[in-house]
Order: sequence, then C-alpha cells, then structure tokens
Amino acid sequence: MKVLVVEDDELVREVAVEGLMEAGFEVVEAASAEEALARCEEHVADVLFTDIRLPGSLDGWDVAEQCRETNPGLPVIYATGFSHVRPRPVPGSVWFQKPYRTEQVVNAIRDLSAGAPG
Repeated sequence: MKVLVVEDDELVREVAVEGLMEAGFEVVEAASAEEALARCEEHVADVLFTDIRLPGSLDGWDVAEQCRETNPGLPVIYATGFSHVRPRPVPGSVWFQKPYRTEQVVNAIRDLSAGAPG
C-alpha cells in the first residue's frame, strides 16, 4: 500500500516517512500542495496523509478535495499543529493534532483502508 505524505517541514516529513516505511507502507513524499496535486493526478498513492497548513495559496483541505475529484474513494488523514484550524475534512477521513504518534497514523491508515471501496 502506498501513502502520499504531504508535509512542508522536512524533519516532520522524515519522521512520518520513516515510521510509515517501518510499518510496511510504500511512501511517496511531497513538500507542497502543488507537488501533492501532481502526485494525485498520477494516482501514485492509496492513502493521502497531509499537513493542513502548507506554504502557498493551497492548504491540506484543498489538496484532499482536489485529489478526491479524480479519486473519490481516496482515504485521507490530516495533521495540524494549529488548534484554531476549523475542520473541513472530506468524508472517509480523520485528523490528528500535532504532535501525533506514528502508531496513530498507521492505525488510521489501516482503519480507513479497510473501509475504502475497491
């Protein structure tokens, strides 16, 4: 199973990627919303794990919504370090407050994937 990890903070992204790989997932990385959207168009992942706050005009909510246009059943996991962010998750998603534990994300991926169509 492939997970697209979208995180602009390199250290946070490295920790997430390493933890997911140790759990047996293949990982595709993106450091920006634009890079993530390009990966979504290529259908490179089975699950999207995205930070909400990203540099530029698009955020993680936008990434998920646009990825879901071409892949409606894509499970989505959001993460944010900002407690004042008002959630607008897509259906079939969960979100975590940073800092999160990698095990939480791994379990969420497995739970969401089990419920995904296909």
